[in-house]
Amino acid sequence: MVPLYLGADLFYNTDVRTENHPRHHAKFAKKGLATKINFSSAFRFHGLKVPTATNSLWFYSIQGLFRVAFEMYNKQEQLDVLDNFQDVWKAHINDSPLKISYNLSVQLDLAPSSSTDKDLRNEMSQPLQCQLGSQSEVACDSNTGDTSADHDYCSSPNQGLQIEQDKQVMSTVRQKLQRLSEKLSSETHSYTELQTILVLLENIDQYISGKLEEKDVMETVLTLLETKDWGCVYSSCLLNCIGRWLGQQFHAANSKVSQKVEGFKVHHIERISDMPPAEELTTQLFPEAMQTLLLHWMGLSEESTLEKRHMEYPILLLILEFANHNLITGVAHVLYSSLICK
Repeated sequence: MVPLYLGADLFYNTDVRTENHPRHHAKFAKKGLATKINFSSAFRFHGLKVPTATNSLWFYSIQGLFRVAFEMYNKQEQLDVLDNFQDVWKAHINDSPLKISYNLSVQLDLAPSSSTDKDLRNEMSQPLQCQLGSQSEVACDSNTGDTSADHDYCSSPNQGLQIEQDKQVMSTVRQKLQRLSEKLSSETHSYTELQTILVLLENIDQYISGKLEEKDVMETVLTLLETKDWGCVYSSCLLNCIGRWLGQQFHAANSKVSQKVEGFKVHHIERISDMPPAEELTTQLFPEAMQTLLLHWMGLSEESTLEKRHMEYPILLLILEFANHNLITGVAHVLYSSLICK
């Protein structure tokens, strides 16, 4: 007997919208982790209503359950899955992959059961036990019970609301596009303004088509930043936002920087007193974006003289060492110890 888990249950608290569930189920089915079970409209499972339009439901193997958990659940939910299902996983670790679909071959008994509500809930929490045959047929064991409280998995309770919200947003988007078209037709705009509008529209097109790339975002951001003077550096919410975002990105890269620095130290352990020049160290160990930010911040852009850049690079390297919590040079170690002691 192979335990199967209802796909609608596995995706219930994920960020995947209900209308996108079939696409994700199909993706897992190609890997043998999920299957679509087809059955006649006369079939009823305890606690479940069948979607009559398709006469099928998606189910997952225990391997599929774990894959969904580790791709879509938070850490606590993943731990719960491990605690509750590891024995099932061990017992079925050698199960063959599921076929993409199976046909249900037996009629379930719909006779009422004398189970209490507590028993009913316990039964509903168990996976559907199925014997998968060689001819894509499925024989299923299911405890019978009162069907009056069946849960409808045909649609999410919030699906209707979501569809209505989507329609409202789409209507708003169309209205804004219509007003934009009218403005462009009725007002005179400079070449720079039109170029900015064109860049934005092209990127919206790329985004809708799913083809938006990093260089497109870069072009859009630069175009917008250069449209006007965004105010005082002490009070600019734009600069504050960009600074926060950059800081978060650089902080997230800390582990990768640490790996590079540790590798460098191991490689140069015998030549610690014969370190490469500061500019070479900086280029070798730290992301280019960090260097670019500090170089322009310190007025050491491409137009600066080589001599000036050479003189200032040890300071730039020191800043990067402290900011990334990765000390390399002797100066950094001495300064850090001195600052900590104070």
